[in-house]
Amino acid sequence: MFSKAKFFIFICLILYSCIKKRRPLIIGHRGAKGHVAENTIPSVKHAIDLGANGVEIDVFRCKSGEIVVFHDDSLNKILDVNLCIEDLDLSTIKSFQIENKYLIPTLEEILSLQLGDLLLNIELKGKGTAIPTIEILNKYFNKDLLNEKNILVSSFDWDELIILRSKSEKIPIGVLIDGNPLLALKFADKVNALSINSDYKFLNKKNVNLIKGMGYKLYPYTVNDENEMKKLISIGVDGIITDYPDKLKNILNYL
Repeated sequence: MFSKAKFFIFICLILYSCIKKRRPLIIGHRGAKGHVAENTIPSVKHAIDLGANGVEIDVFRCKSGEIVVFHDDSLNKILDVNLCIEDLDLSTIKSFQIENKYLIPTLEEILSLQLGDLLLNIELKGKGTAIPTIEILNKYFNKDLLNEKNILVSSFDWDELIILRSKSEKIPIGVLIDGNPLLALKFADKVNALSINSDYKFLNKKNVNLIKGMGYKLYPYTVNDENEMKKLISIGVDGIITDYPDKLKNILNYL
């Protein structure tokens, strides 16, 4: 029989195990957007330095065919240049500097960082991004430079996700939705998705349990308020996408 001391230790270990299982992934939004210019190599590196075990980036296909890492279709917001990134070739894109010091990277440049076990969430922003993204990823998979389990390809453009799944049965898919996450379930089943990437404002204990009960992971975005982070942890999400990986890291350190 257990002594009281041993029984207490046993219960503590069980509770600790349960807490550990609930710990969500820390996913840096566009790298560490809250600290360093979004979607740049230094931003990705800084997210890792801050404790992120996942990073979300956005991609477009530029005029010369390369997949470049950028969030908006226009350069206006970030660079104050009224040009569309899809209308520019790579050499022109590389001539710009964000904040006079950061270059716009390609997807291959991000993958070349040797990210190890980091989860890389690639959001397809532009049309025609699914197939070239698959081709790039397959090149890294075939050379054993990348593991499929460390990749998640997501998009609000569900047509691109359909194309992706038609060309690859293995690449994990995240279905992005900005409204009721339950409305993504039918489509998630159609493309055999791994996750629902939902606006955190639409999540509650009931729909989280339902979605997770159907076998999907939940990666809500973009969560920068510490109280909201704590709430999402308590209802059991699998990862939290945030501009401030350090904030989430600090909260998890106290669990």
